[in-house]
Amino acid sequence: MRILAPRFKAIKMINVIGTYECKADAKGRVMFPVSLKKQLKNVMGDGFVIKRSVFNKCLEIHPMSEWEKVVNQVNKLNRFVKKNNDFIRSYMSGLKVVEVDGAGRFLIPKDLYLFADLQKELVLSSSVNMIEIWDKDKYEASVAETLVGFGNLAEDVMGNQPQDESDGIS
Repeated sequence: MRILAPRFKAIKMINVIGTYECKADAKGRVMFPVSLKKQLKNVMGDGFVIKRSVFNKCLEIHPMSEWEKVVNQVNKLNRFVKKNNDFIRSYMSGLKVVEVDGAGRFLIPKDLYLFADLQKELVLSSSVNMIEIWDKDKYEASVAETLVGFGNLAEDVMGNQPQDESDGIS
């Protein structure tokens, strides 16, 4: 059995930039900040998938066009391998489709809100083709912790990349 993803006529590429502070209302609705809405304008009407993060106590919100790419990767896994099947079940559990209303708001489902231990003050942080949703205090603590060894992390992750003079990475 394959996981179905919506089909689009053309895949819309996004590259989200920025970190934004915002607030959730009493119902768990969050308004996309104006500059983030501008970046997402081409995918806003297609809806989003919101899910638990694999590595952090935060949420991820994926535009449908980007989620389809993720589902295509997951669909390549052989479900007759137990660890693949266990991974798929855990990875896909709890995800929800969310729509953005006319005011630019989306609702964070209660179970996901509780998973990420979100309070009223939130941070929406870009992660290239998706957005992480963090409780503000937890986000700041996570960034502070990561920055302690960031030089070593950067060397481990990027140090063995072939250098192209035109890439501008330094």
